[in-house]
Amino acid sequence: MKKLQPLLLLLLSGVLVAQTPLPQPSVPKPAPAPVVIPDPPTLPVKSAILIEQSTGQVIAEQNADDRVEPASITKVMAAYVLFTELRADRLKLDDQVRISENAWKGGLGGSRMFVNANSNVAAKDLLLGMIVQSGNDATIALAEHLAGTEEAFVQQMNTYAQRIGMKNSHFTNAPGLPDPEHYSTARDIALLSRTMIAEFPEYYEWYSTPEFTFNGIRQYNRNALLRRDESVDGIKTGHTESAGFCLASSAKRGEMRLIAVVMGSKTEETRAQESQSLLNYGFRFYETHTLYAKGQVLAEPKVWKGEVDKLALGVAEDVLVVIPRGKYEALQARMNLPSLLIAPVEAGQSVGSVRVELDKKLLVERPLVAIAAAPEGGIWRRTVDGFWLWFEDDEAPNE
Repeated sequence: MKKLQPLLLLLLSGVLVAQTPLPQPSVPKPAPAPVVIPDPPTLPVKSAILIEQSTGQVIAEQNADDRVEPASITKVMAAYVLFTELRADRLKLDDQVRISENAWKGGLGGSRMFVNANSNVAAKDLLLGMIVQSGNDATIALAEHLAGTEEAFVQQMNTYAQRIGMKNSHFTNAPGLPDPEHYSTARDIALLSRTMIAEFPEYYEWYSTPEFTFNGIRQYNRNALLRRDESVDGIKTGHTESAGFCLASSAKRGEMRLIAVVMGSKTEETRAQESQSLLNYGFRFYETHTLYAKGQVLAEPKVWKGEVDKLALGVAEDVLVVIPRGKYEALQARMNLPSLLIAPVEAGQSVGSVRVELDKKLLVERPLVAIAAAPEGGIWRRTVDGFWLWFEDDEAPNE
């Protein structure tokens, strides 16, 4: 029996070993296929553009600088002026606005809020009537209330348009009625929309209002995308026989906001479909990245003759880029710094720049600024550093 014990133990150990699962070799996962970025959709319209809100970067464009009739998208320019006056407290939402015969007549034969002549209406109601119902009468009434006459208000519109960089736009009336000298471009309208959203988020919310009732008449927002896409929250439609059907739209998905402008579509339905196509294209194939945050230290070059040895450099504002999906790893960044930094350097002073490229194309360039000051050092530090600078072949002053 004693002779069998080692054999039994051996057999039992063999069973235990056999029952122990063997380690399985890891199977390498295939690398994800690169995202194929197709060309943007070609639309049967007069002009179109798609931009990203935070950067203004153009994702797609089609005849974006051609002069076109903006129709009621003009009211976005009128709204920008009115929002500016609200913020400056020169216009109040509870102001009672007198409706002139001229304003009442301005609503006849076009989109209107159905205000009554010689009545008083709160400015907020008129703003909603202009934004939601696209009321010509409401727009003219607000223009007259603010500037005395519509003509004077239009001068303000043109002045503000030039200030924000709308180089190819000119307005002759507030509602957007046809006129040979009343024109804009898809690019300018995108710029206006971007500026309005950035500067007046508290008023931009009104552009997502689905309906508005005034004088017992309920009217629905003409932007069909508000009812089809939960990410869409604006902006403005336009239509005349000569302009065709136009739409400036905006949508936000996650942290990314896009603005699409479609001018001169053939029907109300196609302008919605074409705008949706642009927005879907942008969200599907592009993404926004924050590369550098405000105050983040990007470099610490040596500073001579100062109280400190190094100077912390960063960017004054967050740096964002819009890139095709899957291209983040291909980004190339380069810093351009002066060969020598000599104190004093003020906080916020520009010291060089940072450039970001993709496929050898410049995406963004921003100045590098001093995050903190580098005051001039004492006489001993200046003397010692001055001595060592004799050995620097590339001595150069601050730029």
